[in-house]
Amino acid sequence: IARVARESKGRGGKTVTLVRGLALDDAALVQLGKQLKAACGSGGTVKDGVIEVQGDHADKVLEWLRKQGHAAKRAGG
Repeated sequence: IARVARESKGRGGKTVTLVRGLALDDAALVQLGKQLKAACGSGGTVKDGVIEVQGDHADKVLEWLRKQGHAAKRAGG
C-alpha cells in the first residue's frame, strides 16, 4: 500500500508531497514519478524509493494513484 504524505521539515519551509511504499523497481518509480509530476504540474524527484513532488499535492496524488490502480492511503497530517 502506497503512503502519501506531506512534509516541509528540513526543506527551507517548502512543502513536498511524498509517496512511499510502492512495490516497483527503480525504473518504474522514475516513470511513475514523471507522470505524477506532469499530473500535478510541478517538479520533483525520486530518491531511495520515495517519489517527491514539489508542493502540497497530496489529494491530487492520492486520486491519481487510485485511478491508476494502486492501493494508496493518506499518511501524516
